[in-house]
Amino acid sequence: MHRYMLHNGEIRESSEKLVSPGQVGFMNGWGVFSTVRVSDGVLFEWPRHWARIVKDAKLMRVPLPDSADWLEDSLLKLVEANQAPNSTLRVVVVRNKGGAWEGPGVQRAFDVVAFTTGLNDWGTGVKLGVVPNARFGASKYSGTKVASWSFNLNWYEEAHERGFDEVLLLNEHENIAECTSANLFAVFGDQLVTPPLTSGCLPGITRALLLELNAANAVERDLKLADLERADELFITSTTRDLLPVIEIEGLKIKTGHAARDRMQAAFSQHIRDYVAAHARRPVSAV
Repeated sequence: MHRYMLHNGEIRESSEKLVSPGQVGFMNGWGVFSTVRVSDGVLFEWPRHWARIVKDAKLMRVPLPDSADWLEDSLLKLVEANQAPNSTLRVVVVRNKGGAWEGPGVQRAFDVVAFTTGLNDWGTGVKLGVVPNARFGASKYSGTKVASWSFNLNWYEEAHERGFDEVLLLNEHENIAECTSANLFAVFGDQLVTPPLTSGCLPGITRALLLELNAANAVERDLKLADLERADELFITSTTRDLLPVIEIEGLKIKTGHAARDRMQAAFSQHIRDYVAAHARRPVSAV
């Protein structure tokens, strides 16, 4: 994490003590968040991130700032303060009021908190473990990106203890949903397949872009573990990983081709460059 953070529109030292236990969102994970790629000082696909935050916040009854532009400007001030034009940004909106344990003196209905950190080197491929019954696709909250993330962090930590990089999470029907922080894609011949949102997976921004960029041959359908052994290529996608090849899955014999993935990665990288060029703006002065 970099030196400065954003707290309710103000740039503060990340080490400052700015929250209290009486803010119920911090104690209960009652909030929503998104992780945004910062490319050459541009918040890549920010409108998509904001739209998902709005949708999730409505479902979770989390109040939001009135203006996406105000929040974007505030986040850009943070990027400039940290001198982090190419970085990863996490923005969280937490609810402060409600329930039996709301603390005294809490004035704001919500807090906006954001941090930046350096880009991670994910290597050239990912090894996946498998976790059954980890997603419940029928839940009204499935696919919601909420601040209560400890299950995912625990699975991720256990994966590394077992020698994997990530895990595939199965739903109640033994269908593949997603990883703890990434979506899965499989290539079958000239067809690109990813699990549908009804599987319980998060509607990732990179996932949506890849489906749009490959609309002619991309489909959403249920996938079983056995299906992955028939795939010509497998890769995961996320804001921080782009398109990362799968090189191993626990208990399966998979192919590790990457020609189609390489072509899609090249097209995706070009989309990032085009987006940044179209949305470049004069730097915002930090407060």
